[in-house]
Amino acid sequence: MSIFSKAAVGLTAVLLSSAAVTAPALADARNIVLVHGALVDGSGWRSVYDILIRDGYTVSIVQQPLTGLDQDVAATKSVLEQQDGDVVLVGHSYGGTIITAAGDDPKVKALVYVAALQPEKGESTAQLLQSMPSPTDDIKPTKDGFLLVDRAKFASDFGEDLPKNQAEFMARSQMPVAVAGVNAKVSVAAWHNRPSYGIVAKNDMTINPALERWMYKRAGSTVTEVEGSHAIYISQAAAVAKVIEEAAKAAK
Repeated sequence: MSIFSKAAVGLTAVLLSSAAVTAPALADARNIVLVHGALVDGSGWRSVYDILIRDGYTVSIVQQPLTGLDQDVAATKSVLEQQDGDVVLVGHSYGGTIITAAGDDPKVKALVYVAALQPEKGESTAQLLQSMPSPTDDIKPTKDGFLLVDRAKFASDFGEDLPKNQAEFMARSQMPVAVAGVNAKVSVAAWHNRPSYGIVAKNDMTINPALERWMYKRAGSTVTEVEGSHAIYISQAAAVAKVIEEAAKAAK
C-alpha cells in the first residue's frame, strides 16, 4: 500500500470517527442525525449535541451545502448510510424540508421538526412560507441565485433570544441558501409512514408559528410549544433535546 493510500485510509477513519461520537451510558442508544436549516451550519446544534451525548445517544450532524434540495438531501442520506442502526432524524427550519425528503430511509424510525417546514408531497419551502407569511421580510436574493438575511436584521429575525455577540457572529457567517432549493418541491413526504414530532417556536419571526402549528396538525405530529425565537435549537436546547429523546424512546 502506498503512502498516499495509507493516508487516505487514515483520513477516512478520522472523518468517520468525527462524524459520530458515542457516549456509552446506554447500551441500546439510538442514533440521532441532526440537519441544520438555511443560512447557518451544523455548529448551531452544539448544545443539543452535548445533551444527547451526555445522555448516551450517538449523534451525527449533517453539513449540507445549501446549494439545492437534491444536494442537501443527498448529503443527509450519505450520513444516514453511515448509521449502524435505527435513526431519529431531526431538522430545523429548511432542514425540515430536507428530512421530509430524506426520511424515507428504512433506518429512520421517527422525524423531529424543530421550528421547521413540514411539506406535503409536491410542496416546496417557498410555497409553504408564502401561504402564511412571517412578520418580517428581510431575506434578500444575491446576484448569483442565493438568499441571505440583512445582517442588521438577523438578530431580530432569527435569534432575538441569543446573546448579542453570538447573533452578530451568525449574521456575519451566514451560509447562503440557493433560491432553487427553497423553490424545489419534495417528491416524497416521509412523515406519512413514520411518527413525527413538531416543536413550535412561539416567538418565531422567520417561520410563522401559525404555519408551524398548521403543518404539524396536518401531519398528525406530536406537538410541543416552547417560548423562543427561530433559533430555538440554540436558545432552548434542553427543551429541544427533550423532545428528541422522547422520539428516540418511543421508537424502540
